[in-house]
Amino acid sequence: MATEAPGTFALIGTGWRSEFFLRLARQAPTRLRVSGVVSRSAERGARITEAWGVPVFRSTEELLGAVDSEFVIPCVPWDASPGVITELVRAGARVLAETPPAPDLAGLRELWAAVGGSGAVQVAEQYTRMPAHAVRGTLVDRGSIGEVGSVQISSTHLYHAVALIRRLLGVGFTPATVRARSFTAPLVDPLNRDGWTGDAAAKPAATTLATLDFGGPMGLYDFTDNQWWNPLRARRLTVRGSHGEIVDDTVTRLLDARSVVDSPLVRRRAGVDLNLEGVDLDHISVDGEVLWRNRLVGSRLSEDDLAVTDLLLDTVAWSRGEGPAPYPLAEGCQDHQLSLAIEESLRTGAAVITTREPWAEPA
Repeated sequence: MATEAPGTFALIGTGWRSEFFLRLARQAPTRLRVSGVVSRSAERGARITEAWGVPVFRSTEELLGAVDSEFVIPCVPWDASPGVITELVRAGARVLAETPPAPDLAGLRELWAAVGGSGAVQVAEQYTRMPAHAVRGTLVDRGSIGEVGSVQISSTHLYHAVALIRRLLGVGFTPATVRARSFTAPLVDPLNRDGWTGDAAAKPAATTLATLDFGGPMGLYDFTDNQWWNPLRARRLTVRGSHGEIVDDTVTRLLDARSVVDSPLVRRRAGVDLNLEGVDLDHISVDGEVLWRNRLVGSRLSEDDLAVTDLLLDTVAWSRGEGPAPYPLAEGCQDHQLSLAIEESLRTGAAVITTREPWAEPA
């Protein structure tokens, strides 16, 4: 039987985000391959080639002319992203844009006007694909808790949290009224992206609370500075429906007029105790039915990494005409529009009513 060729993608930029994708391709070499990287710094490019064994080019034009790539990921600063995305699309490339695809609302509108009609741009929003979130989405789609009326999330920030709220509420491009406030309290921050700090002193940390009212369905956003990394602040998610709710890893629902049942999301993890399969999340089940399965067993990836690789694999399929668009530009623009509204309400103290933008209109 023929083996499917790995999906190939190129990278623009050499920062930590670029190395994130290089690492994932290295850990799943039979499924993903980086064809090349653009670096404007010869010194930095040489380090990338030495560390990752991939060819480096000095310009996007040089990259596209030298190697075949099924899509390109621009890993560049926010303000540079729209220009790079537009350049790639005009050169005929498919693009997986980082989040957010543009820094502000004007930038989102300009980007959509430039490339929105091309259908060539996806956005690398992975949070809806994290294993447990994917299961929660499946349960919502099945109507397991009835009609969903609210989502409360304290986990990740701004556009990522908005993506989860929109997905679980099923509100699509519905405009929202956004109200946000910030509160400060002392908090120890012992861990960040660079590792353990060794600092046990409490410092002021801001918590942002926001409501997103979609004219009935609502989202509650709750995020504390550095909540992604800080082990002293847990992540919480509640999805409330007409016939039950999902609270973190427990589904409570009404079976009939007299029967309320609880069902846990059960992770099967390899490598625990005397299990010798390796360290992996194998699957997640509810009531004995597997609702999410690891597509890269043996790669030993974290759940966040699994979400990103799932997105990469679906972007490969989309690029080959073998699958649907994984996260179209319109979705990424809507996520950031709402996250900008949270920041505006926080800054002004007033409610912000979002507008219906061109990307919300049917193609």
